[in-house]
Order: sequence, then C-alpha cells, then structure tokens
Amino acid sequence: MAGFFSILRRFYLTAYNWIVFAGWQVPSIVLGFENSKGIRVTNFSYTASNKFKIVFGVGVLYSFPEVQTHPLISSLVISWCITEIVRYSFFGTKEAFGSTPYWLLWLRYSTFLVLYPTGIASEIAMIYNALPFMKESGLYSVRMPNKWNFSFDYYYCALVVLAVYVPGIPHLYGYMLGQRKKTLMKPKKE
Repeated sequence: MAGFFSILRRFYLTAYNWIVFAGWQVPSIVLGFENSKGIRVTNFSYTASNKFKIVFGVGVLYSFPEVQTHPLISSLVISWCITEIVRYSFFGTKEAFGSTPYWLLWLRYSTFLVLYPTGIASEIAMIYNALPFMKESGLYSVRMPNKWNFSFDYYYCALVVLAVYVPGIPHLYGYMLGQRKKTLMKPKKE
C-alpha cells in the first residue's frame, strides 16, 4: 500500500510542477509576441497578468492602477517568469525521471544570481511607488470601531513588508549561494 501512495505522490507532484510550468509559459509567450509587434512592454506586463489572471503581486499591481504602467513592471514580470519556468521545469523533470540534466540543474542554481536581484528590486520599487495610493485610498484597511474590535492598515503592513526585505534578501541570496555551491561545486568522483 505504501508503494501505491508513493506512486500517487510522485504523479501528483509531476503533474503539479508541469501544470504550473505551463501556466508561467502564457505570459512569457504573450510578452514575446507583443514585444515583437513593438508594443510597449510595460503595457503588456500588466495587461497579460490581468488577462490570464496570473497572480502578479495582486495586493499591489492589481489593486493600484496608478502603478500598472511603471517601467519596472517589465523587469518584475520577466524575472518572475524566467525564475518560475526554470524552477517548475526542474522540479517536474526531477519528479518524473528522478534526476535532471546538468544544464537544467545549472539553470536552477545559476539564474537566481541575476533574476533575484532584478525581481526583488522591482518588487520593492512597485510597493514603494504604491505607498501613497495605499495611504490615500485606505484599500484593504479595516478601521475601528467595528464588530470585531480589530484594526488593520494595509499601508503600514506594506511598510513592514519593505522592512522585512532588508534582512530577508541577504538571507535568501546567501541560502541560494550555499545551495548552488553544494549542488554545482561537488568534487568529482575519481
């Protein structure tokens, strides 16, 4: 019976990873198509994420139209798409076949060197640019008094998120560098 659940788990994880991989292909393909037609990439980025209901920073990009044409949306979408396409193809291949080709392993543990800084910088910039609109609109905030006797301010929550990025980025980047070293820099067997 344990063998059946192991096979079921592997099938589920393989299917899940390839379905998510395919989902990340949609904005990538549309980006390439619309960019080849000379359409401004910033217009594409939000339009595609909205068209396909892909969760591109829903709390900021979807909610605050004032930042939807910011030039950094392009680097955000491109960084996320490439990162997720590599990640899910890596895990899908690993689940399906038990291992991955070296080139995919290398991509998984090398593309973050560029994509994490560009993606994270874009995320920070988009949150920062949306702050005045968050404060002015009060969107997603819960004010007192109310029947739950609870208060929440989305603006201050966004400030906390920005503050968490400061210690979080070096930690995440250091972790990935360690994983890269452990995975790609293994001593060769003689």
